[in-house]
Amino acid sequence: MRDTGPAGSGLMALRLSTGGRSTTEVATERILIVGLGGLGVPVLWALARAGAPPKRLTIVDPDPVELSNLARQVIYRSRDIGAPKVDAAARWLVERFPDINVEPHPIALDASNAARLVAAHDFVIDATDSPAAKFLINDTCIAARTPFVYGGVVGMTGQAMTVIPGQTACIRCVFETPPDDDETRSCREAGIVGPVAGAIGEMQAAEAMRACRSQTPLLSGKILTYDASGPARVRIAAVGPRPGCGCGAWKPESRDARSRREPDSPGN
Repeated sequence: MRDTGPAGSGLMALRLSTGGRSTTEVATERILIVGLGGLGVPVLWALARAGAPPKRLTIVDPDPVELSNLARQVIYRSRDIGAPKVDAAARWLVERFPDINVEPHPIALDASNAARLVAAHDFVIDATDSPAAKFLINDTCIAARTPFVYGGVVGMTGQAMTVIPGQTACIRCVFETPPDDDETRSCREAGIVGPVAGAIGEMQAAEAMRACRSQTPLLSGKILTYDASGPARVRIAAVGPRPGCGCGAWKPESRDARSRREPDSPGN
């Protein structure tokens, strides 16, 4: 059976351009992908099939392949059921893209290993489905000054945002704290729709490739929302650092700079 790509792989093709540089101008980059489910699989697919894919990928996920994964997470096959997702994904990569160095970790990212894993990479892709994991990735990347791209999908809606530590808003600037248990349960019950996850995952991969080419990611300081509940809509909104967040991106403006922009009051 011919590989045809993850669901939704064509939805955001226009936004997957990596810019004007040749695709051969990729430095030795190290990308960490956390999560190999509905988001992580299209991320991995898009990175592997890039014109000049990253030379080193580290993939982290604690879960085994299940029968329910096969319809949407298209790199897995029946033979992979019961095997760790990272091992099945690594085998898929090696068979098709032998030049990529892949390092599988069949573990959950947690407080005991997050700092070590993040510090060993140049860019992190958050493809998790856990709010706690997303905030852990945010906090660890901020501390390590490692850029990352957030992605999330609930039902027919997906979001993506790239964080450049110390320069752009972080996840806590936007959401402040993880959702409570009731909200988290509602999100899980809503599930995700394959084409939406495919579109968001491809955008995350494109952001990673831009960063590794020393180009400014399109979504740094912006959050993209993809709504497929009706006629597909993509909205991109600027997000600024939140005062008091602690991520270091908010810079209080000096009184002198502010006064230079303020118009003279009437009568002056």
